[in-house]
Amino acid sequence: PFFSSNRRKMNLKSERRGIHVDQSELLCKKGCGYYGNPAWQGFCSKCWREEYHKARQKQIQEDWELAERLQREEEEAYASSQSTQGAQSLTFSKFEEKKTNEKTRKVTTVKKFFTASSRAGAKKEIQEAKAPSPSIHRQASIETDRVSKEFIEFLRTYQKPGQDIYKQCKLFLDTMNHKRDLSIEEQSECAQDFYQNVADKLQTRWKVPPEKIEKAMDQIEKYIMTRQYKYVFCPETTDDEKKDLAVQKRIRALHWVTPQMLCVPVNEEIPEVSDMVVKAITDIIEMDSKRVPRDKLACITKCSKHIFNAIKITKNEPASADDFLPTLIYIVLKGNPPRLQSNIQYITRFCNPSRLMTGEDGYYFTNLCCAVAFIEKLDAQSLNLSQEDFDRFMTGQTSPKKQESDSFSPDVCLGVKQMCKSLDLLSQLNERQERIVSEAKKLEKDLIDWTDGITKEVEDIVEKYPLEIKPKSQALAAIDSENVENDKLPPPLQPQVYAG
Repeated sequence: PFFSSNRRKMNLKSERRGIHVDQSELLCKKGCGYYGNPAWQGFCSKCWREEYHKARQKQIQEDWELAERLQREEEEAYASSQSTQGAQSLTFSKFEEKKTNEKTRKVTTVKKFFTASSRAGAKKEIQEAKAPSPSIHRQASIETDRVSKEFIEFLRTYQKPGQDIYKQCKLFLDTMNHKRDLSIEEQSECAQDFYQNVADKLQTRWKVPPEKIEKAMDQIEKYIMTRQYKYVFCPETTDDEKKDLAVQKRIRALHWVTPQMLCVPVNEEIPEVSDMVVKAITDIIEMDSKRVPRDKLACITKCSKHIFNAIKITKNEPASADDFLPTLIYIVLKGNPPRLQSNIQYITRFCNPSRLMTGEDGYYFTNLCCAVAFIEKLDAQSLNLSQEDFDRFMTGQTSPKKQESDSFSPDVCLGVKQMCKSLDLLSQLNERQERIVSEAKKLEKDLIDWTDGITKEVEDIVEKYPLEIKPKSQALAAIDSENVENDKLPPPLQPQVYAG
């Protein structure tokens, strides 16, 4: 009954909004062929940067036009107020202050890329005041030192290019340390520019083979992001923490959503499938403990592969993309990963863009972004529920489990629930046993009918073709039985002894 119901619900999947996502919807909306990202408004990393640069140049141009307009207004105001020197001086000073403030505010973004922060000392004092405990600092230092040694050992295989790569990385880290007052978007832009420049130099100037470029970029990302992690992950200047709390609260409110509502083709009653689901939840939760964007992506990829294996075991056939996304949504709802939005934003901002644009890492990451967006917009129609039921489930007035067993109260212990579940399984087993007995009786009746039918057919054949049974012949008599006067025959010859 479960599987037939599940198949019936799967047929309704296309009617639901949000569960089914076409492959084309995961790609960049500009049509370049790479994977897009909701954080980039549907563009891939490359197209998003092009659009960002265009918008920034347009903003700079508008800022200069505004400055020129303000200057003309000042000159006109100065010319019209020549008769009153005091009033003219006051007007001019106000316009001068307004022009200076506008110019300073609008072009600060451009200047910050080329000038050191004047608040570096103040920022350093604030960071020192908010420094973590010594044990945490020591742990981070140990990991940083280990990554640095591994990076140096790796670059030794590149000889001269390795030295240049190390210098470029050190220069980038020093630059970022002096640019702490930049917004997180601007710091992300600096990191993406650095990735692009190093990749171009590896290919053109240093003539590194393509297979070694990918390994080098992975090590570069690991080195610089291990050092930058505490500054750029969930910074206080963003609303990442607020989004984390909102998503976490949303997932908790949806605790009542069942796999059947999402048409998840996974049967957790199968022990192997249940293990896969647990591993998938563990992987998606473990993502928060990693510091390197690539390592966080690896957790998402491992989680996704466990999902595909669970679907394959359940359906006994390879999983499809339509099966994967609902199951990923179910895993996220069941696991409620910590700081989910912060991790997604961190990967989007500081991961090597080539990993997000192509390959299985980019595909799985894009699906995770779609899953989170679906959870945020989940409604009654998405779950094939009435609006009244959806509202009652969301407010906690009732739940699907309580409807199935009204005798359960929210504080019932797990053992009682497990006992009721076992009784339900026994009831299903009893129904199955009765069905088997019924089929066995039917088989017995069929065998009896078959035997009677064969007997009747034999009788009809015998009646149509009767058998002629001959009498039994007499047994043969002894060879001398017909001889007369046997008593007059001489005795048999006796052997004679020869005396010699």
